[in-house]
Amino acid sequence: MGTYILRRLLMLIPVMLIVGVVVFMLVHLTPGDPAAVILGQSATGEQIQQLREELGLNDPFLVQFFNWFRNALRLDFGESLFLGMPVTEALRERAQPTILLTTYALIFEILIGVPAGVIAAIKRNSLVDRVLMVMSIAGAAIPTFFLGIVLILVFAVRLKWVPAGGYVPIEEDPVQHFKGMILPAFTLGFSAAGLLARLVRSSMLDVLRDDYIRTAMAKGLKFRKVVTGHALRNALIPAITVIGYSLGALLGGAVVTETVFNIPGMGRLVVQSISRRDYPLIQGAIMLIAGIYVLVNLLVDVLYVYIDPRIRYGS
Repeated sequence: MGTYILRRLLMLIPVMLIVGVVVFMLVHLTPGDPAAVILGQSATGEQIQQLREELGLNDPFLVQFFNWFRNALRLDFGESLFLGMPVTEALRERAQPTILLTTYALIFEILIGVPAGVIAAIKRNSLVDRVLMVMSIAGAAIPTFFLGIVLILVFAVRLKWVPAGGYVPIEEDPVQHFKGMILPAFTLGFSAAGLLARLVRSSMLDVLRDDYIRTAMAKGLKFRKVVTGHALRNALIPAITVIGYSLGALLGGAVVTETVFNIPGMGRLVVQSISRRDYPLIQGAIMLIAGIYVLVNLLVDVLYVYIDPRIRYGS
C-alpha cells in the first residue's frame, strides 16, 4: 500500500506538467494584452512595449513556459500583475472562504444524498421513492445561481433568518460565520446531492438482492441492522468515487456561488483575474485546484481499502 501511494505521488509530476502546459497555452492564447489593460486606454504603444518587456511578455513562448514551470515546482507562481503581491500569498488570503464553502457543501451533499438514496431504495416504487427521485433530478437540473437567488429571496429577504451575502471569518465570529455560509453551502451541496442520491439508490438495490443479505435476514437479523451494517457499507463503494470526483465540481461551482453570495474566495478572484488578463494569478489558481483534485482522487483510492478489505493494490 505504501509503495502504491508513493507511486501515485510521483505521478503528480507528469500530471501537473500536462495541466501546466494546457493552462499556460490557453491563458496566453486568449486575446488581450495584460500590459495594455494595466496601463489603460490612454497608454501609448511605447509605454505598453516597455511594460511588456519588464513583465517578460516579449520573451518567446517556450522561454516563458519553462521559466514559469521551473518556479512553479517550487510553489513560486510569480507575482500578480494587478495585486502587486506574490500569487501564493493572494491565493492564501482567498483560500479560506473557498475551502470552507466547498467543505460545507460536501457535508450537505453527503447528508442529503446518502440518506435520500438509502430511503428511496428501501421504499422502492413507493410515493416516497418517486418524490425523492424527483427532488434529486431537480437538484441536478436547477442552476446553482438560480437556486441561490431563490434561497436569498426566501430566507434572507423575506424571512430574514440569515444574511443575504458576505463573509465573516470563522475566527472572528463563529455564529455569524455559519449563518452566512448556510445558504451558499446548501446551494452548492444540493445540486451535487441529486446525482449521489440516484447512485446510492441504484447501488443499494443491487446489494439488497445479493445472497448474503437474504442469508442475514434468514438468520433473524433486524432489517435496519442488515441495511446499516451490511448493505450500506458495500453500496457506498461506488458512492465514494462520486463524492471524490464531485469535489472538483464543487470547486468549480464555487465560482458562481461566491459571486451570487458575495463571498471573497478564490472563485471570484479567478473571475476578476481573467477579466484583467492577470496570467500568473490565473495559472496559480488553476494549478492549485488541479493539485487538490488529484490528491482527493488518491484519498478516494485509499479509502476503498478500508471500506472493502477485499480490495488490494499491487506493490
